[in-house]
Amino acid sequence: MIIIGELINSTRKAIKKAIDEQDVAYIQELAKKQEEAGADFIDVNAGAYVHDEAKHLVWLVEKVQEVVSKPLALDSPDPKALEAALKVHEGVPMINSISLEKERYGQVVPLVKESGSQVVALCMSDEGMPETAEDRVEVAKKLLADLDKDGVDLTKVFLDPLIKPVSVNGEYGPQALEAIEMIKNLESGAHITSGLSNISFGLPNRALLNQTFIVLAMGRGMDSAIVDPLDKKKMSLVKAAEVILNLDPYAMNYLKAMRAGKLI
Repeated sequence: MIIIGELINSTRKAIKKAIDEQDVAYIQELAKKQEEAGADFIDVNAGAYVHDEAKHLVWLVEKVQEVVSKPLALDSPDPKALEAALKVHEGVPMINSISLEKERYGQVVPLVKESGSQVVALCMSDEGMPETAEDRVEVAKKLLADLDKDGVDLTKVFLDPLIKPVSVNGEYGPQALEAIEMIKNLESGAHITSGLSNISFGLPNRALLNQTFIVLAMGRGMDSAIVDPLDKKKMSLVKAAEVILNLDPYAMNYLKAMRAGKLI
């Protein structure tokens, strides 16, 4: 399971405050904790700064990279902000994100190709967010076909079927799981990821719902998620699910995490 640590996001009040105050220690400590907890990528988002996002995203990249060895997920819909962040990122990052929206696609694909980055591809088009599982899969097919045609390595693509809150419509849970399974069955070589915590928006005890959903989604074929890696129960469930799904041969990663005291 590829974990993308979601906590350094400027829409969170504590992060916005840290960026405003240039609190390097706070940002770096949070980055280190996510890496230690098992994050494979550290997401950095400065989207709250509408007029000078690029400057703040570059600052986050520079400061986070000083203390972690994992690559970063450059989280922005703005190609200019992504381009600026790519210039200071060391190694191969992840771009979060691209979509089938014509303008966004046309501006972000060249950045993906030039940098050789991993890329989150949202199952969304100019027609908006798809409603059904079938609609999501149709967008996924078009995205994969276009990215492949444009020379993007599909094994570096992370398709996001766009998780919606079950508090709005109870069918959004089953639809998301069905979409994950259908995309997995495309056998494209692409990964499947999600902004997992969207599933629980508007409900109490969100952690419990998120923990349950990640196991169900893994069973359908999701192999990545944008989550809080400091949720020890969730990370423990991921390790356990990997064993049950035969994604962790001989339970080696599970046993290593157990010895390190990371499981509960």
